[in-house]
Amino acid sequence: MPDILHRVGIKSSPNEAYKALTAIDGLADWWTNDTHGQSKVGEVIRFRFGDNGGFDMKVLELDPGKRVLWQVVDGPAEWIGTKISFDLRREDDFTVVLFKHQGWAEPVEFMHHCSTKWATFLMSLKSLIETGKGAPYPDDVIVDRQWR
Repeated sequence: MPDILHRVGIKSSPNEAYKALTAIDGLADWWTNDTHGQSKVGEVIRFRFGDNGGFDMKVLELDPGKRVLWQVVDGPAEWIGTKISFDLRREDDFTVVLFKHQGWAEPVEFMHHCSTKWATFLMSLKSLIETGKGAPYPDDVIVDRQWR
């Protein structure tokens, strides 16, 4: 199965990055401002993108300062059952975020789009942590007309 992979260096501590990946208000500040739920293992976080729908993520693993793992339980058919992980490690005065959206059945065109969008949202995460301002939906970069 193909995966989406990204690596981003953020000038922060792993704990700062972890907080932005786990606090509901942190998630709303870099991914979509319509974020609800509880960031606890076994709970579901709901991410909505206006008329473009959304995703429900079940929290599978939280390892403070090190790892966040979700499983998609609702959203586009191509996403259902896939897993999204953020692995964090310290490298000098940066935190390296190794992102993986794994378990796609096949590399359909929508996967190409999602890879680009994940990259823009990971840059939003970087901006949020480094400057205090991210670019979550609806203020995100629009990469195409079909899927936004």
